[in-house]
Amino acid sequence: MPFTPFHLGPGALCKAIGGRHFSFMVFGGAQVLMDIEPLIGLIQNRPVLHGYTHTLAGALLIGLVAALTGRPVSERVLRGLSIPHSPLTWRAAFAGAFIGTYSHVLLDAVMHSDMNPWWPLAAGNGLLGLIPLGLLHQVCAGFGAVSAVLIALAARRRAGKAP
Repeated sequence: MPFTPFHLGPGALCKAIGGRHFSFMVFGGAQVLMDIEPLIGLIQNRPVLHGYTHTLAGALLIGLVAALTGRPVSERVLRGLSIPHSPLTWRAAFAGAFIGTYSHVLLDAVMHSDMNPWWPLAAGNGLLGLIPLGLLHQVCAGFGAVSAVLIALAARRRAGKAP
C-alpha cells in the first residue's frame, strides 16, 4: 500500500544516529515521491504498481528531485512553523533523500512481486520474500521505537547541559 508508515522507522533511526547530518523531512518527502507511481497505478487499476520508480535508476532520479526540492521546502516549513532546528545542509538533504529512496526500494522489493529493483543492472527480484512480511514490519517498527528512545535520551542529555 502506498505511503506506509513502516518506511519511516529506518529513517527515524538514521535521524537518531545522524542528527543534523540527516534530514528526516527530506527522507519523508522522498517516501511520498516514491509512492506516487503505485498510487496512480492503484487508481488506474494497473497490473504493475511498482515499476520504474522502484528500481535503482528510479531511486537515483527521485532522490535527486527529493534533495533538490526538499531542502528549500523543508527550510521554509520549519521557519514558517517557528521550529528550532540546525541549519539544513545540502549534505543532510542528499543523505535523507538517497537513504530514503534506496531503503524504499529495498523494503518494497522484499514484499512486492511486481518489482524489478536492480534494473537496469539485472532483471528479477531476488529479494522477494527474503523475510516474512510480519517480521519486516516488526523490524521497521522496532527501528522507530529504538530511534524514539535514542532521541529522547539525547534531548534529556541536552536539557541537563542547559544553563
